[in-house]
Amino acid sequence: MPGGRLTQQERQQIALGVADGLAYAEIARRLDRPTSTITREVMRNGGPTAYRADLAHRATERRAHRRRQAAPRGPQAPEQAHGRDTEAVREYEEVFTTLLMQQGLPQMMARVLTCLLTSDAGSLTASELVQRLQVSPASISKAMAYLESQGLISRERDERRRERYLVDDEVWYRSMIAAARANAQLARTARQGVGVLGPDTPAAVRLENIARFVDFVGESIARAAEQAREILYTNPEPASGDTAMPHPDRG
Repeated sequence: MPGGRLTQQERQQIALGVADGLAYAEIARRLDRPTSTITREVMRNGGPTAYRADLAHRATERRAHRRRQAAPRGPQAPEQAHGRDTEAVREYEEVFTTLLMQQGLPQMMARVLTCLLTSDAGSLTASELVQRLQVSPASISKAMAYLESQGLISRERDERRRERYLVDDEVWYRSMIAAARANAQLARTARQGVGVLGPDTPAAVRLENIARFVDFVGESIARAAEQAREILYTNPEPASGDTAMPHPDRG
């Protein structure tokens, strides 16, 4: 299986495959590349709806140029725990950040949240985030204020009285509940239009159907989140021969 960076011709083939609706695995098979390579390439360059070969190639060259410039004078990348591949971790963080951006998070907020989610402790200080992301303290402060307002992070003070930002086990539960509430608000607003436009008009029927649909989806999300909440506190099934350790709060 060939290694090295993707060529411009390969990116053109990826763009054609994405446009044709091919699965990433099929595109990877045709290029004799790992599926993960294609997934990262598309997700870090606009996603399946916005991927363009020429823009992706230029963006990759710019990133490589920035890394070459920063390498001599920038701080060393933090050493990876558990024998992790630093480059693989960095690429995964780019993929996850891009996905969060596609779901509506601004870029800096997505980078900060990804950084917290992929840290083993699940918490970092502002100075640690500044060092890891190579951004200004003001950027971190703004991102934290936004993420906290969305219920995606919380803050606490450690034994040295430093403020730490953290993601807890329930961050995704709260996100799902927030989505359910947003659907409920959309349904209420859609139904307001039914009275304004007249209950028997095509526009009112359309709005009522939208309200019924998002009501059902929102209730399903909330119900599923409650039913699945315990999963957030459960260790995955161990591989054969391993023994799962219980959650410290659950015994």
